[in-house]
Amino acid sequence: MWIITVYSKNNVNMFEFDTEKEAKEAFKKIQGPKFLTEMIYYNDERFIV
Repeated sequence: MWIITVYSKNNVNMFEFDTEKEAKEAFKKIQGPKFLTEMIYYNDERFIV
């Protein structure tokens, strides 16, 4: 899961995306202070050894 967090004067908004591609496309369009984060869960099969 990918999250974009956007800060404005009085608010913090968070938007969730299923794919990195979706998130990066939206990130380009959003104005203002923002950051993109990938959420990794401890039981995600990609990271289990």
